[in-house]
Amino acid sequence: DEENLNFVQRDELDRTHREDREEPDGSLTSTGAQDAENSAISSPGAGLDSNSNRITTWEAGWNVTNAIQGIFVLGLPYALLHSGYLGLLLIVVAAVICSYTGKILIACLYEENEDGLPIRVRSTYEDIANACCKQLFPRLGGKIVNVAQVVELVMTCILYLVVSGNLMFHSFPYMPLSQAAWSVIAFLTLMPCMLIRNLRVVSKLSLLCSLAQFIITFIVITYCLTQIHRWSWRRVRFSINFEKFLVSVGVIIFSYTSQIFLPTLEGNMKNRGSFAKMMTWTHFFACVFKTAFSVLAFLTWGEETKEVITDNLPTTLRMVVNLCLLAKALLSYPLPFYAAAEVLQCCFLKLDLTHPSVQNKALALRGCLLLLTFLMAMYMPHFSLLMGLTGSMTGAAMTFLLPSLFHLQLKWRKLEIKVKVLDISILVLGSLCSLSGVICSIKGLIEAF
Repeated sequence: DEENLNFVQRDELDRTHREDREEPDGSLTSTGAQDAENSAISSPGAGLDSNSNRITTWEAGWNVTNAIQGIFVLGLPYALLHSGYLGLLLIVVAAVICSYTGKILIACLYEENEDGLPIRVRSTYEDIANACCKQLFPRLGGKIVNVAQVVELVMTCILYLVVSGNLMFHSFPYMPLSQAAWSVIAFLTLMPCMLIRNLRVVSKLSLLCSLAQFIITFIVITYCLTQIHRWSWRRVRFSINFEKFLVSVGVIIFSYTSQIFLPTLEGNMKNRGSFAKMMTWTHFFACVFKTAFSVLAFLTWGEETKEVITDNLPTTLRMVVNLCLLAKALLSYPLPFYAAAEVLQCCFLKLDLTHPSVQNKALALRGCLLLLTFLMAMYMPHFSLLMGLTGSMTGAAMTFLLPSLFHLQLKWRKLEIKVKVLDISILVLGSLCSLSGVICSIKGLIEAF
């Protein structure tokens, strides 16, 4: 999580550093191939060029694992409830596609030099989008990516608030407080986020909470194994409710999203050649873990499976597990909140925080953003539907649609026929899943009220 925060900050600094150095085809001007590569992979800070400040393949894999093995894995058993065997297949297919789109997204950062060697000429997701739209609508692609990024980050903040209120409510069932009241308490706890300027301490705590999540997941799986006498494969259905299945598609896609951080992540690796292998094994293990976790939980509780699987645990065990998850949710909130605020301040409002008068505007912006996430969490307190909406809307766009579209746009002449067919297939499939998932998720939210 700490590395992800640094990546967000470096993206913002690097964006202004490179704006005047792009040619119409999206590449960077340079006196030589090596200079182009160095200018594309370096941030304005000189310290970043030091190999000691870069991350290892294992550290990069840990960051990707944090992104795709987060707290939202708790919603997968409920998704399996409404998707049956197709849900199991989808968990595997989504892992394969997300791993592939992550690799082709990174391929869009590179162009070949005169010797046929790949040179890194772009650094961020926004750079790739601008390169694709450069000739017709300069900067439009980057704006679209920034909007999608802000929406996904804000929706992630909302989900953390929703799950925090849910965990509090089910951890203290004897307290005369509604879930909405617990959400207010969570909101008041998070108000100091408006004053955050450096997330180093919070990031370290979030890293500890990620470790706690793996321990908690182990506890849930162990409990499920003790209930093996209750298991029945008859609970996993072949027939599905189509609308609820589409919502489940969004939930599963959202659990694999990491593409926002990948360009900067790869740019800060010591050995970039190992990026593809790293993506393969992180998504492989994520797929194995998610499949096992979802199946064990669903076989244990069947039709009684709840939106957040920890709500199915016995009261005493549930209280311990939920309190640990609550700490993780609250301490994970500042990262997407900070990133969303930075994008709004730097990319849309163009605020220069070095001036004292502007800092008050930035504080007001953060306050409004915090209040927005709270109000939406209050009025949309349905974890699975909200997660499905986010996955169908921004998750599918950032993970399926845009990487495939950009890959086709920038590499069309060099791609083999089978690769073109694969990219187009992912583009069409992602479009259908995104559109139908958004419609069904919104319909489900309306019916829930």
